[in-house]
Amino acid sequence: MKIELKEISKSFGPVAANTKINLSVASGEVLGLLGENGAGKTTLMNILTGLYQPDSGQILIRDQEKEFSNPRDAIENGIGMVHQHFMLVPVFSVSENVILGNEPITNVNRINLKKAREEVLNISSKYNLDVDPDELVERLPVGVQQRVEIIKILFREAELLIFDEPTAVLTPQEVLDFFRIVNNLKKSGKAIIFITHKLHEVIQICDRINVLRRGEMVGEANPKKTSNSELAELMVGRSVNLKTKRHKMKQGNVLLEVKNLQVMSNKKEIAVSNINLKLHEKEILGIAGVQGNGQTEFIEALTGLRKVSSGKISYFDNNCTNFSPRKIHQMGIKNIPEDRQKQGLINEFSIIENIVLNTYYEADFSNNISLNWNNAKTEAAKVMKQFDVRASSETIPANNLSGGNQQKLVIGREMSRKINLLIASQPTRGVDVGSIEYIHSQIISARDAGIGILLNSTELEEIIALSDRIIVFFEGKIVAELPSNTDPQIIGLAMAGVVNQ
Repeated sequence: MKIELKEISKSFGPVAANTKINLSVASGEVLGLLGENGAGKTTLMNILTGLYQPDSGQILIRDQEKEFSNPRDAIENGIGMVHQHFMLVPVFSVSENVILGNEPITNVNRINLKKAREEVLNISSKYNLDVDPDELVERLPVGVQQRVEIIKILFREAELLIFDEPTAVLTPQEVLDFFRIVNNLKKSGKAIIFITHKLHEVIQICDRINVLRRGEMVGEANPKKTSNSELAELMVGRSVNLKTKRHKMKQGNVLLEVKNLQVMSNKKEIAVSNINLKLHEKEILGIAGVQGNGQTEFIEALTGLRKVSSGKISYFDNNCTNFSPRKIHQMGIKNIPEDRQKQGLINEFSIIENIVLNTYYEADFSNNISLNWNNAKTEAAKVMKQFDVRASSETIPANNLSGGNQQKLVIGREMSRKINLLIASQPTRGVDVGSIEYIHSQIISARDAGIGILLNSTELEEIIALSDRIIVFFEGKIVAELPSNTDPQIIGLAMAGVVNQ
């Protein structure tokens, strides 16, 4: 199977998302697609999968021109995609989501949920994806939801598989498993488009690399002959410092203290047990761990989003256990949530409205009767400029932004206000290398200014690069506390529950 895009162009009002794009991929080939946030990668793939129609250009499959008016047309032509922003129904089970739109039917014309469940278990087991077929999607952490999307596309057996940031929430071990999946699909004759911001991944797994910049195809690279720095410069149009500069700081006062904390999951099971830690001024404390080992519930308890069943949380030597999110925010504790779409933004609201989402009641933006829109717009423009949030206007809805630009919007909002303590979960998820460079520098600068930072990330490289100390979560407990210069392999083993006594 050979798929070609010829002279594809797509605009949204005055904004050109794609301009005369040419791209091709064949059976048994893995094509890497790189580009900054807002470069047009997702738009181009949405055209290929029938979600958007191009303004001009052609889609050719086996040298025959095709027109896709909807995603079903693309699926029927052997094209499937795992989207960066999940296409799942939260109140449906895993099995129901996997079969949605392609339901197996019994002899009496009913949906065969038993067969669907068996298919999910088979795929889950075959590819080591570890998903409960009966669990509701809304109860799953982000990382597990992404696995459901992968199972969903494998269930449909597409000839062309498009993966948009598929490793964003995977551990190093899971990434290796995923790469084995990709290689097996490649050997079976599948064509694959691999979209990521992780430069070392495209070099490792891809046969060719195409690079988009500002909606235009600016180059092609051979993974065997290129480097991370060359790819970064091709993406951004300038040299990028890929190494985070960080010097040691003397710890200040204790900002956060947690004693004997226990938190329950949505299933009323113990998610976090006997957690004890301290976070100081001028310190970045990194949380390492495989997704689903209690980090999410722990952060939610710290930020007032989940009730504490026992134990104590103290901020600035004051008992703040089970304080409301607003009260915690008013104390100067800012939160970058792990799921920007569910916890960080209201997608239908404008950029302006999202900027003041948790400060609209403050004097800068409110007179207790109405919102000061001029001040809100000024603040939005400032954040957009400082954090390079690319949009045609401050008034457009947040769901019109690319995933990376949504993330920068959330980070900019939280870091542009007065901060005493920053809790950051997956701060660079889905963000391009140029933006990662800037966000990391902002986090380091905040630490150097006296702020304490609790950093939760599935990116082990990020944890090691930024943290002064590292704690490792496993099965809801802290199983290790390690210095930042610890061998990554030792940290990885601790993440799997293997700790030297």
